[in-house]
Amino acid sequence: MTPARPDIDPELRALLAGVPLASELTAEALAQVRQFASAPVEPLLDGRAVNRREVIIPSPDGAQIPLSVFAPTGGDSSTAAPCVYWMHGGGMVMGDRFSQIDIPLEWLDLFGAVVISVDYRLAPEATGTTLVDDCYQGLLWTAAHADELGIDPSRIVVAGASAGGGLTAGVTLMARDRGTPAIAAQVLIYPMLDHRNNTTSSRQYSGEPGVWTHEMNEFGWRSVLGDRTDGNVPGYVSPAVADDLSGLPTTYIDAGTAEVFRDEDVDYATRIWAAGGQAELHIWAGGFHGFDALYPHARVSAAARRTRNDWLTRVLSPACEA
Repeated sequence: MTPARPDIDPELRALLAGVPLASELTAEALAQVRQFASAPVEPLLDGRAVNRREVIIPSPDGAQIPLSVFAPTGGDSSTAAPCVYWMHGGGMVMGDRFSQIDIPLEWLDLFGAVVISVDYRLAPEATGTTLVDDCYQGLLWTAAHADELGIDPSRIVVAGASAGGGLTAGVTLMARDRGTPAIAAQVLIYPMLDHRNNTTSSRQYSGEPGVWTHEMNEFGWRSVLGDRTDGNVPGYVSPAVADDLSGLPTTYIDAGTAEVFRDEDVDYATRIWAAGGQAELHIWAGGFHGFDALYPHARVSAAARRTRNDWLTRVLSPACEA
């Protein structure tokens, strides 16, 4: 019997009609999905005043971590730009540094931000803290090369969607604990935060096809953690289990009512407030997982993206005016 649950927004439901969906993800299906997990970035760059640079940095274990740097051209080169350091989604098992890249590229347009996107290693080939460690190494490189990149080191924003949102939260905790680099704000877009996968919203979106279901979530976390699902899971990997959420930069969190991650995202914002931090939380009625990335022109999607942009305007403006 299907549990009671919030329905999908009517406009989104009509757009989703006829799209092939699954309820589960398997190793065999993953191999097929990975072939189509990201669209080419070049069409998004057409017509934009942007310079693209590809960088490879070494990880401490000797692996190579690709970064894509997108910098606006034609602006005021005498003023250091804000930076958005982007972590892509894909359930920690798929996607690449160009996944959902239209979101931060919009911030390049609006704020003149330098956008840097990291290609972290994926599970199940990489496990444990490897994914978040890769993201942290890319962030360290970004901060270390701020002058060369024309970046204002006091205006580095870390951001990500879905699994990338969870990695963003983990990187922010890691940077806080290690004392570097400074992060001005974190943007967590329907973030994947809790390996326990046992909230009410997770159970509500189980057993039926969807964009991201309880069963898919279980597959993603199992791919990262293997059998390590007890109390030894680090908070950097599963930020919902971090004991201390104090001392974090100002935070933006959003999600839909009709998705697995709704309740863990609400709880994360609540715990930031309880720790004395600042977080802005938006839960969009009828939004399913990834709704604004898949259908950015739907009314609720446009509202979500506009509200996120307005928040970043407020966060970045005081430094811009100083």
